[in-house]
Amino acid sequence: MKDRGLSQYLRPIAMTDPARPSGALSLAGGWCWFDRVEILSRQAPPRIVGLGDLTEAERAGLSTSRPAFGGMAMDAPRIMGILNITPDSFSDGGLFLRPEAALMQARRMAAEADILDIGGESTRPGAAEVSPTEETARTAPVIAALRTGGLALPISIDTRKAAVAEAAFAAGASILNDVTALRFDAGMAGAAARAEVPVILMHSIETPATMQDDPRYDDVLLDVYDALAERLTVARAAGIPDDRLAIDPGIGFGKTLEHNLALLARLSLFHGLGVPVLLGASRKRFIGTIGAEAEAARRMPGSLAVALAGVAQGMQMIRVHDVAETRQALRLWQAATRGYST
Repeated sequence: MKDRGLSQYLRPIAMTDPARPSGALSLAGGWCWFDRVEILSRQAPPRIVGLGDLTEAERAGLSTSRPAFGGMAMDAPRIMGILNITPDSFSDGGLFLRPEAALMQARRMAAEADILDIGGESTRPGAAEVSPTEETARTAPVIAALRTGGLALPISIDTRKAAVAEAAFAAGASILNDVTALRFDAGMAGAAARAEVPVILMHSIETPATMQDDPRYDDVLLDVYDALAERLTVARAAGIPDDRLAIDPGIGFGKTLEHNLALLARLSLFHGLGVPVLLGASRKRFIGTIGAEAEAARRMPGSLAVALAGVAQGMQMIRVHDVAETRQALRLWQAATRGYST
């Protein structure tokens, strides 16, 4: 865009309507399209412009197909199944702490998931830190058993500690999902670079123990965008290339209900960072607040609604507890928006 200052941000207005104009562009090479962009700024009100007001480089940055991530093409939404091997996770703490229960749940999810995300430390608000030794003991044997049993599905290790990640990689994990975007452990970036694994950088503030203690932002959408841009720069400098990077705006991590909704309403902004985007909102507190459901395990309907809202803005990965239900909802959403089933 002519004379566009560095303080302005481009948010493609994602569409899935079958009546696609001839000049529209695919959003990040995926299932959504756009022919307008919302210009966001800290200094001026939002405004909407057409594609003709963008430079060729700006159009390409928003429309170019994202590279495969962890061996998965990013031309369709991918479902990441959550496996918490913890006693205290906010929704399913204790259910899968025993290795036998964890393996059974992993195999059940693998029938419909594209990725399994295995974690051994709760990152719910107020959670206490777990030692690397204990976290490794919870996760590495389960990952190894899944690989020994023939599971070929990509497995991500959900950890903020380099020692836990390295043990998981040795056991067969192939993706790192770090809720601190490599901030917590100074050795994590190097560990991920040496292992040559894809990395998901999630936005968060403080630690799980303190992140919900009155979180504040000047502009939550733009602040989170800038923070993730900075973490991508750090990851690249550590030797992790763009084709091994993805980002997650961190719904519920150091955000109020209002912050979460502001992010969800304009998620398509994050495609401007040029890498795949993951949305993880499953069963979170704001879903219970809006949906009037205090029990986290009963928030599946609200979680499905938020997941599909993310898919409608081109989110390439959706992290969920209810894998089979999400797959069914996604199949129907795709059929309804396309007008045919496959």
